[in-house]
Amino acid sequence: QVQLVESGGGLVQAGGSLRLSCAASGLAFSSYAMGWFRQAPGKEREFVAAAAISWSGYNTYYYADSVKGRFTISRDNAKDTVYLQMNSLKPEDTAVYYCAAASRNWDLNDPNKYNYWGQGTQVTVSS
Repeated sequence: QVQLVESGGGLVQAGGSLRLSCAASGLAFSSYAMGWFRQAPGKEREFVAAAAISWSGYNTYYYADSVKGRFTISRDNAKDTVYLQMNSLKPEDTAVYYCAAASRNWDLNDPNKYNYWGQGTQVTVSS
């Protein structure tokens, strides 16, 4: 049974930082692209960042324009964990953050391309 468990969410002031973690089990982690998405109340789920499958040891990462330069995604295949370091947080970053796993390496900004999802962790940024 595949499980993705997010942690690290919380309440932070604008300009602060948080680091989200997503621990995976029940899947061959290194064979999956990992993504972070978020969903604010009344809004659709939106892409945040993705770490592609690394076949040659070279890591490729993708970011939404709204978080470029502020958020950093990374993955540790030895720990079956993906991280999202979030700096310079803004109130508009407030949302439930979800990690997801995709068995393919394209269209990683499309939530429909992901096979598995975590339950989400709340991030609240106060002004």
